Amino acid sequence: MILGFNIGFLEVGWVDIIDILFVAVLLYQVYKLMKGSVAIKVFLGFLILYLIYLVVNAVQMELLSNILGQFMGVGVIAAIILFQPEIRKFLLLLGRAPIFNEGNILENFKSIWTSRIGYKKADVTPLIEAAKTLGGTNTGALIVLSKNSELKFFAESGDRIDAVVSKRLLMAIFNKYSPLHDGAVIIYDNKIVAARCILPVTERDMPAQFGLRHRAALGMSENTDSLVIVVSEETGQLSTMRNGEITHNLSTQELRKAINEYLYEETKEVSGTDSILKKAKEEGSTKKEEPINSDVKKEKESA
Repeated sequence: MILGFNIGFLEVGWVDIIDILFVAVLLYQVYKLMKGSVAIKVFLGFLILYLIYLVVNAVQMELLSNILGQFMGVGVIAAIILFQPEIRKFLLLLGRAPIFNEGNILENFKSIWTSRIGYKKADVTPLIEAAKTLGGTNTGALIVLSKNSELKFFAESGDRIDAVVSKRLLMAIFNKYSPLHDGAVIIYDNKIVAARCILPVTERDMPAQFGLRHRAALGMSENTDSLVIVVSEETGQLSTMRNGEITHNLSTQELRKAINEYLYEETKEVSGTDSILKKAKEEGSTKKEEPINSDVKKEKESA
């Protein structure tokens, strides 16, 4: 046996080791997708039922074994129906890889490189200033920043804009009396692709301080490789969502850093969604910083 060894009467080869590693990675990814959602409880219910079936079958309880056996026979179809959102997220996770985009591998690498160069030339200051002003006036906003695609599926649910990002345009869109303020703005390649877009809502439990706007932002970050920026209408606080993780109560400097980390793939440390939500439930946001309202007041005084 090549690169193999024995464990008792079992012969383990290098193919078996690779097989085990692949299964371990797959199970870990499934756990990450289900973590914090109702699906994990449904999965545990399936697992318990399957263990009961094994025990019943082992002690030869024919009637109960046949009933559970019939249920297990359609278990795969039932799992596909019940875990449809999680299966969709897993497939989206695979499809997010740039290598699977349209075109060959060389073209993909070229497009990724050129898009990053374009983003380095882009100025995110108008977006930062708009978020700061919106927060200072307690004007709610929902902004989706994408670096890989226009998110056409979600953009088509709103009104097409196709305009260069500017502070005045974002302020006009999210004005409370604007017909475009109700929904999300999608930004790609330094352009506002669409406004008034409908986003998927997360199924996770969230504290009462987070409204529907935050739930939609979290759901969008779970379903796409995008950075979602939220301005709270109640508190004016800035939040970002990415890959199902929440960073709450940001300053403008921290928001700029989060955008740069997303666009340029810089390293960062982000705590998990569950710990942040739990902390928010128990204590509220413990982070202390100068409110955005005070920044706006300082600007007015200096003017």
